Amino acid sequence: VQLQASGGGLVQAGGSLRLSCAASGGNFGSYGMGWFRQAPGKEHKFIAAISWGGGNTYYADSAKGRFTISRDNAKNTVYLQMNSLKPEDTAVYACAAVRNTGILLSSRARSTPRSYDYWGQGTLVTVSS
Repeated sequence: VQLQASGGGLVQAGGSLRLSCAASGGNFGSYGMGWFRQAPGKEHKFIAAISWGGGNTYYADSAKGRFTISRDNAKNTVYLQMNSLKPEDTAVYACAAVRNTGILLSSRARSTPRSYDYWGQGTLVTVSS
């Protein structure tokens, strides 16, 4: 499975961006999907995840109320709508796929990068103050 994130860019604080992650190969519709971000010099941090059918979504506290994860299995794409962006949201955002969707039921497991099987290259989001 190849994953490619896009949609990053420079935005002012309070603005919005929508990230996309397009998948190719594999069986996208059977995978749980997650978004992580990595600020300079820091580890990957969990942002959001979504079940294979899109019926269940999970968010980090920092994302609740501002970010929305969704997916379109017909387009093999997962999205991250980000609103009310803050300078501290600045990071490289990457998507990841997991075959064992059961891990999404565990807060600890879904937040752990090692739980995911496939990773795409990230897209840079810069939020100016």
